Amino acid sequence: MLKIYFIALISLFSINSVHAKQTILTDGFNHVGLTVSDLTASSNFFIETLGWKKTGSNSDYPAIFVSDGKMLLTLWQTTSKGNIVKFNRKKNVGLHHLAFSATSFEALDEIYNRVKDVKGVVIEFAPELAYGGPGKHMMIREPSGNRLEFSFRPKS
Repeated sequence: MLKIYFIALISLFSINSVHAKQTILTDGFNHVGLTVSDLTASSNFFIETLGWKKTGSNSDYPAIFVSDGKMLLTLWQTTSKGNIVKFNRKKNVGLHHLAFSATSFEALDEIYNRVKDVKGVVIEFAPELAYGGPGKHMMIREPSGNRLEFSFRPKS
């Protein structure tokens, strides 16, 4: 076991030394785009339930853009509401989940209280300790089925 640990550690240092010579050319996320089966229900979830603002839309390829003031999320309507292939996080390549930071433990609890009765929202689990703490997180599926995590990790 100790041998495996040292091999992994040496590999990590080797990778870091190779990448240390390269300049990072990106600067965070610009936006995240999600395909939704019900544009109205999903946009209402972010706007009415979470308090985000609508920042734009596109009627040609139906989309609504929403923001919490720090990040932009683009919601794109599927072309067919009837013939949708649901994402399986264990069998498909793609977005496993999208994680949002809450501002406090109280805010995380408030998010839970707001989303738990929204039509179409599925609660995977309510706020609980994340990996033994001290942070907490919760996981849901918004009305179109996209998997969302909300978490709060106190600063050390």
